[in-house]
Amino acid sequence: MTDAQETAAEPALRTTGAPRRQSLVSLPPDDVEAAPIPLLEPREGIPPVVATDEALAEVIAAFAAGTGPVAVDAERASGYRYGQRAYLVQLRREGAGTALIDPVGCPDLSGLGDALSGTEWILHAATQDLPCLREIGMIPTRLFDTELAGRLAGFPRVGLGAMVENVLGYALEKGHSAVDWSTRPLPEPWLRYAALDVELLVDLRDALEKELDRQGKLDWAHQEFEAIASAPPAPPRKDPWRRTSGMHKVRRRRQMAVVRELWTTRDRVAQRRDVSPGKVLSDTAIVEASLSLPATVQALTALPGFGHRMGRRQLEQWQAAVDRAKALPDTELPQPGQPLTGPPPPRSWADKDPEAAARLSAARAAVSELAERITMPQENLITPDTVRRVCWEPPQDPTVENVAAALTGHGARQWQVDLVAPLLAKALVI
Repeated sequence: MTDAQETAAEPALRTTGAPRRQSLVSLPPDDVEAAPIPLLEPREGIPPVVATDEALAEVIAAFAAGTGPVAVDAERASGYRYGQRAYLVQLRREGAGTALIDPVGCPDLSGLGDALSGTEWILHAATQDLPCLREIGMIPTRLFDTELAGRLAGFPRVGLGAMVENVLGYALEKGHSAVDWSTRPLPEPWLRYAALDVELLVDLRDALEKELDRQGKLDWAHQEFEAIASAPPAPPRKDPWRRTSGMHKVRRRRQMAVVRELWTTRDRVAQRRDVSPGKVLSDTAIVEASLSLPATVQALTALPGFGHRMGRRQLEQWQAAVDRAKALPDTELPQPGQPLTGPPPPRSWADKDPEAAARLSAARAAVSELAERITMPQENLITPDTVRRVCWEPPQDPTVENVAAALTGHGARQWQVDLVAPLLAKALVI
């Protein structure tokens, strides 16, 4: 058992028991059970929204002169607008206070990003916000992800509200998380909510760092954070239309062509109107049209999702897409499924390769046992896809060194390799 495994087995300081609280207000002793304290207002009040170059220049100067890490968050309009762009950016840093920046009025924040270069950025669920921040010129070189830190530390709930409550003893109001952040002007309650999202991120980061250090996992977390910060942007998804909800019902290639044509048409319309694709046409409607292959607008109108509220022009647009797909020659129809780039689904292993199935079963059991022992989700210890790939195509000589090399080749971090390679090496020779 490693030092980290032994430490993780000790009673956790913050994952159980009474909330651990920072000295923002007068609080009872830590050993007294108490309800979380509602956090109702930012310490300095709600800051004005920055929407001009002049105001942005002042923020850049203030944050460049600040000290310590910077808390960063972004609000999107998922489900309302096309794409995942940021509609509000929140920051907080010692010596600078909190800033709320409107990326519509200030679409280029590269100057702010440059001013914070080299500074540690604190984000919660960083991979969700980094793509939209990158679009406006904000790219961290160092970061601390409080959600990922919570996972590594073994917290059962890692949402921001739950973490702030369990670690710091404060309750955040989360009622505005799914609102349309493209609304202008933004209502004051929304701005208060946005400011409070970064109010305690620095405090949370400091507490989680201490807990990870106590458990012997701090170096593991640093490796994870470095991997996130250095990862390149995700490439465009191949054939995104295949992810249409209900696609499993579509079996024939001609029907698949209808899905592809309707999805592409919907995406083009949604982008032009800057609305969420689901508000243009539902996935259910796309799948129903593909299964029915309607011959006329009248037949299309009878299908779910193409009801009476849809205008004639829109109906003709969708029918034209169906007709284009129906007119395609067989050579241009999509192929069923997507080419596999890795091992087949595990459910088929027993028939295809019983030895590989046995290896996978042993590997999964070993990984599960270790993850439980060090109080960490299995997928954070090592991704299931990595385990499958190594078990399906193991090294010819499955020594610990060779398994370690295979894990590294699949993107595992060094701490994961050190913990998992011996387990998999044993599982591969059963």
